[in-house]
Amino acid sequence: MDKKIKAKYFFIAALLFFFILVPVLTVFSEALMPEGRFAPAHAIHVVLQAENLKTVFNSLLLGFLVVVTSSLLAVPLAFLLAKSRFARYRWLDILFLVPFMTPPYIASMGWILFVQRRGLFQQLFPFTGHLSEVFLSLAGLTLVMSFHSFPFMTTILKNAILNLGDNLDESARICGAGFRYRLRKITLPLLKGNFAIAMLLVFVKTLSEYGTPATLGRRIGFAVFTTDIHRFASTAPIDFGTAASLSSVLVVICMVMWLLQTYVTDKNTYAVVGGKGNRSGSTSSRFVTLAGGAYIALLMLVTIGIPYFSVLSTSLIKLRGFGLAPGNFTLEHYATLLTESDGGLDALLTSTALAVASAILVSIAGTLIVVAIRKAGRWKKVISGFALFPQMIPNIVLVIGLMLFWNKIYAFVPLYNTLGFMVLVYSVMFLPYSIQYVSSSLMQISGSLLMAGRVCGGSRGYVFRRITLPLVMKGILAGWMMTFIIVFRELVASSLIAPPNTLTVSTFILSEFEQGSVSVGMAMAVLCVLFTTAVLIGMNHLTGKR
Repeated sequence: MDKKIKAKYFFIAALLFFFILVPVLTVFSEALMPEGRFAPAHAIHVVLQAENLKTVFNSLLLGFLVVVTSSLLAVPLAFLLAKSRFARYRWLDILFLVPFMTPPYIASMGWILFVQRRGLFQQLFPFTGHLSEVFLSLAGLTLVMSFHSFPFMTTILKNAILNLGDNLDESARICGAGFRYRLRKITLPLLKGNFAIAMLLVFVKTLSEYGTPATLGRRIGFAVFTTDIHRFASTAPIDFGTAASLSSVLVVICMVMWLLQTYVTDKNTYAVVGGKGNRSGSTSSRFVTLAGGAYIALLMLVTIGIPYFSVLSTSLIKLRGFGLAPGNFTLEHYATLLTESDGGLDALLTSTALAVASAILVSIAGTLIVVAIRKAGRWKKVISGFALFPQMIPNIVLVIGLMLFWNKIYAFVPLYNTLGFMVLVYSVMFLPYSIQYVSSSLMQISGSLLMAGRVCGGSRGYVFRRITLPLVMKGILAGWMMTFIIVFRELVASSLIAPPNTLTVSTFILSEFEQGSVSVGMAMAVLCVLFTTAVLIGMNHLTGKR
């Protein structure tokens, strides 16, 4: 490897280190050096305060409860979608991704509107009294977060069950093993690694989630890492030192969980797909069909039906005092939102512009990085590790780090507190999506094809433009689409780094909800879901044509 190529790899690694690793290190620096001098005792003292210890305990407790609840929901569903007659209905896989693709703060707002005092449930079933308000508790918070997380766990477990096939189970059955024995000795041990991965990922995702704790959790007075970090970093008197200390603890916990996941995966991974055929069948038991159908219908009701019914109906209600009464429905809130609402149309345009700019920047950067390090050897691991690091830590910690770092260098680079800074933050946060999609496409291209282009006289630029780029365009468009959708409705970064008097879709919805203009906020939520769904369908159609 000549010096010029090494210098190129070093330059890419240095850029990623500057934009990603340095901000995270700034968080630890702020926690350990609150006033410019090394004082780790201060950070320990902050974390050990009773209020902050309660926050740590609440976060860990919520993570544990969500993992348990998600497991109880996901395991039966994964079995039904893999081993029952419901496996033939592929549309169920897509349908159960709707809760996972729905912004958590929108789903939690839908549940609040449904179960609160004089909410939609009490209007539909007045004879139940205040029964629905029991949902506004830790149990309700756990359920709402589990409704968002369990589809992710279901997908992992379903794929693992399909890979097992029926060969091992049938062999044990022929040898006289009963169902419980086969389940205990064959199925569960083989699924242990996948199940552990799913549980650990759900746990980390729960600790990192801000939307649901900020809406439902704040309503019941249940503080967690993300809400307290956000409060210390955005509400006067601002205390970046405490926010950094809590962020450091959160990063350490998440990194420990990632290491634990790697260890569990290495110890509990079994090769079950080999050269021999592996037949996979399904059960046609009448009881399984009836019970499974009822279970799937119930999950659809509570994860999709209730939140979307609440959001849609609230956006159409004319006077909240009359609720679901006949004649109390109107489209005025949508008209108000797009015409004379305070900041509604501006929020839509701002979110769209930020999403487009961030998606373009991420797509270009991700593509150039992946193509540049295709044959980087050991440098490839270093650069990939830097680029994918944002995926391993909570978004709120990365945002706090970027805020602290760019605020410190404001005198040299006055980017902080501008729309350009928002684009930078979004690009750093979601760069891993582009890299993963483009890498997946590039892996399918044989090196001999690119070499043939060079042998026939094509320059590196020509080969990239006429061969590599067209072949990886599908991955680029997929990464662009995912980045656009997530940035368009992103909440935690928007609420922390938006310049004064600048609203995005997510902050507009949250502010309208908190100020009592619930119908206008829910109208914006409906438009948000419809718009991102339309973009998803349009980009899928475009990539399908390619």
